[in-house]
Amino acid sequence: MKIICIGRNYSDHAKELNNLVPDKPLVFMKPDTAILRKGRPFYYPEFSENIHYEAEVVLKICKNGRHIEEQFAHKYYNQITLGLDMTARDIQSELKKKGHPWEMAKAFDFSAVIGEFIPMDGFDPEGIDFHLTKNGEAVQNGNTKDLIFPFAHLLSYVSKYFKLHIGDLIFTGTPAGVGPITIGDKYEGFIGEQRLLKCEIR
Repeated sequence: MKIICIGRNYSDHAKELNNLVPDKPLVFMKPDTAILRKGRPFYYPEFSENIHYEAEVVLKICKNGRHIEEQFAHKYYNQITLGLDMTARDIQSELKKKGHPWEMAKAFDFSAVIGEFIPMDGFDPEGIDFHLTKNGEAVQNGNTKDLIFPFAHLLSYVSKYFKLHIGDLIFTGTPAGVGPITIGDKYEGFIGEQRLLKCEIR
């Protein structure tokens, strides 16, 4: 399975990091070794001193496909959750300065924290409210209506380059409010009022 991630897909997040708003989806990938499931703790890695949380709606692919047309994209995913794209911001900054790929900062072990998946039934893809709390206080609030590139466009675009397989995951982008994690922090992620993700930093 693949973990496909979309960067800078909310304009407010791009602006908070002084990045340009993209005119095409910014795509990167994580290996399956990046997955952290079932509320397991995230252990702060020794190689970074500035890990950031980034809360994102995650889609689970339910049907194999390539060159998917936008009008049919909704048939290729049927579950969603909230995930954390853990980012070694200090390493990412150095890589960007050198024009190097981001994998060392984005794709390291357990950098894709995954919540519990729920059926997509009843959700409007362009109207999903979600939020992340840190030690009980909201730090990120988002709604998929604010995506620069909505789900259908993402699936169509990505499937031109990578065949999608059942079980693949797509991290769809993070809104403003990202920030550093600290040992002892406790994060909870919600879609609507339903808590789907828990993660403690150790």
